[in-house]
Amino acid sequence: MNFTKDDILKALSTVQEPDLHKDLVTLNMIQDLQFDEKLISFKLVLTTPACPLKEKMEKDCIQAIHEFISKDISVKIEMTANVSSNRSDKLVLPNVKNIIAIASGKGGVGKSSVASNLALALAMQGAKVGLLDADIYGPSIPMMFGEMNAQPEMKNVDGKSLMLPIEKYGVKLLSIGFLIKPEQAVVWRGPMVSSALRQFINDCDWGELDYLILDLPPGTGDIHLTMLQIVPLTGVVMVTTPQAIALADAYKAATMFSMTPIKVPILGIVENMAYFVADELPGKKYFIFGENGGQRMADELKLKLLGQIPIYMSIREGGDNGTPAVFEKNTPVQKAFFELAENVAQSVSILNAIQKN
Repeated sequence: MNFTKDDILKALSTVQEPDLHKDLVTLNMIQDLQFDEKLISFKLVLTTPACPLKEKMEKDCIQAIHEFISKDISVKIEMTANVSSNRSDKLVLPNVKNIIAIASGKGGVGKSSVASNLALALAMQGAKVGLLDADIYGPSIPMMFGEMNAQPEMKNVDGKSLMLPIEKYGVKLLSIGFLIKPEQAVVWRGPMVSSALRQFINDCDWGELDYLILDLPPGTGDIHLTMLQIVPLTGVVMVTTPQAIALADAYKAATMFSMTPIKVPILGIVENMAYFVADELPGKKYFIFGENGGQRMADELKLKLLGQIPIYMSIREGGDNGTPAVFEKNTPVQKAFFELAENVAQSVSILNAIQKN
């Protein structure tokens, strides 16, 4: 054996993390390195399990070892993840690494469908995920997850009663819809809504999470201000549809998050209902609500277009019957939501790295 551990690390130091623009060794992403004359094995620790570039990094690592160590040696890489976080304020939700709000300027753009399927896509790729339905007046998460009659259990911790989120499909859920009858309307003034949201944040045992997704109501009102005051948000994902009226309202909502003293980073734009594809003509896209409105908005605000979600019958059906569309294997919808999850996770990792430095 004519090489050492330092030789292997030197070879792997030629591989860069594509988003952070530093090499894997400097970033401490190479761990548990073991080797003999026939095999080199190690863990490649990603900043998120939903990393869209993990195959590229794996391929680059193997290529570097074959180029600088030996072209005949076997390479075994275990892909794992330690989700990055840059939260300095740990007084609220101390065990949650990243808190992501899903917002929209107007109702009816599919924000809750995006929030639900995004949370599930992240969980399906290995992340620990929670989903808080912050739309007090129009809670939809219980129906979308098929848990209309579920009620959170309570547990006592140091003399304090805490709610336990409902767990479904690997995601922890909490909604006012779990505490009222399905047909019951919530007729509350602002202070009562704020009080309920504070309880969902402070009086709930969320446990350890990589991502807590907040499904905000549409618009720019009391609930948004309350959440911005009490929750240290990592960033916001804006959901819109392509037509002009939806984009106009989305611009207003985006402006709210950039106002002083709030200033929460916007991770990017999701264009929902971007196009329709008929089963008979799978190669043709019908832009029913207009074309590339989300991309134009992203360009004007200098933001990233995180995803374009097609109009698909299964999204509506899944939301109605509690089996979200992201579960449909090898479909355009699953692909779209997986790409969305990867792009959101990627944007969070880059943001955390920038703020850390």
